[in-house]
Amino acid sequence: MPVDLSTQLSWRTTTGDAADMLDELQPNILKAHVRDHLQVLLLEFRDGAEARAFLSSVARLMKSARAQLEEVAAFKATKTPGTPYIGLGLTAGGYATLGIATAPTDSAFLGGAKKAAPKLADPPVQDWDEPYRQAIDAILLIGDARPGPVWALRDRIDALRPESVRVLGEETGHGMTNENGDGIEHFGYVDGRSQPLFLTEDHECATGEWDPAAPLSQVLVSDTAAPDPGVHFGSYFVFRKLEQNVRLFKETEKRLDDSGQPGATLIGRFPDGTPLVSPDANDFTYDNDKLGRKCPFHAHIRKTNPRGSGGAEPPERERLHLMARRGQTYGRRLDDPGTDLPPILRPTSGVGLLFMAFNSNLGNQFEFTQRLWANDTGFPITPDGSRPGRDPLIGQCTAPEWGRNGVTAADPVSRMVTLKGGEYFFMPSLAFLRAL
Repeated sequence: MPVDLSTQLSWRTTTGDAADMLDELQPNILKAHVRDHLQVLLLEFRDGAEARAFLSSVARLMKSARAQLEEVAAFKATKTPGTPYIGLGLTAGGYATLGIATAPTDSAFLGGAKKAAPKLADPPVQDWDEPYRQAIDAILLIGDARPGPVWALRDRIDALRPESVRVLGEETGHGMTNENGDGIEHFGYVDGRSQPLFLTEDHECATGEWDPAAPLSQVLVSDTAAPDPGVHFGSYFVFRKLEQNVRLFKETEKRLDDSGQPGATLIGRFPDGTPLVSPDANDFTYDNDKLGRKCPFHAHIRKTNPRGSGGAEPPERERLHLMARRGQTYGRRLDDPGTDLPPILRPTSGVGLLFMAFNSNLGNQFEFTQRLWANDTGFPITPDGSRPGRDPLIGQCTAPEWGRNGVTAADPVSRMVTLKGGEYFFMPSLAFLRAL
């Protein structure tokens, strides 16, 4: 039977084409792979034939989505550690250099992140970090819970890489946790909550206020360049380096606290991940806060996942903009993000988030979320017609004007998160990579 993208996947019991798809799909797409230690390489191809041979060799070191899920099950049962993750993505330019005529055709992918920058209100490309200003052909990710396996695998890949496959730049991700062991970002808040769930095995409850289930069609795309596009699938991958000004955030947070408004209204959650409107981390909507008195309309999580309350579309269409986020923090710092310190002791640069997300439609997911939710001062649509302002975290503009609940357009906040560069990729099937 053809792969049914209109629903979730039961990976333990799937058979036929869906089982074959799982055997040829890259890991980290349907379910997040552990990547507490992460190496990211941005690559340039100077010889198409040598690049094809290199990618084919790397593919033989990669595991499948099924292998990842089996390792997760084994770890839960016996604490057996899994193997490192390798992810590999190509830009439209990379496909052209490889001489692939049947590359994916998403219009945003073909244009690339540099072309998208003006409509997303991103900083000018000339202000990006140097590697991102260049023409990137591919991205290679190596991740694991421990640093040793990552570096060992990096050495193996470097030994395979010809001189014509040049490393334009690299990023190193380091996972951070709070005292409870929950993953946090540099502002000190628990991160990675509210993910769409594509596997029935991960979908424990579908009857609460918010159902996190999402169909495969929201993350998978037929791999048109693979041997069998009906069985071989991939996903569009957004990579953005977002630098965080922690000192500015903490100053703003303190100013809000001093005015009687919790600093958590910037995020929409308390630092431990608890939403302002509910004691449950993910099973909630904004039905009990239609006036934005608990969680302001400008709060980051309300802007980027309105949970049916945006007012611009029916709830079922609103859900189609959500994407599978797989970010990781980067940068070392001397201060402990979990301690109470004066803002002056916090970093202003050099730390941030490597934003990563899988999409089936870049224009309707990542770009829509950034342009029409995070950046739009009029979203969500409020009962009194007021404008919430831009997302105070990821809203891209010269000086985000935002909010109600103590912070108004007359009291603008400077940019706390700055894009330092990024690109769009397609993560093809293993079958495609091996056949190069």
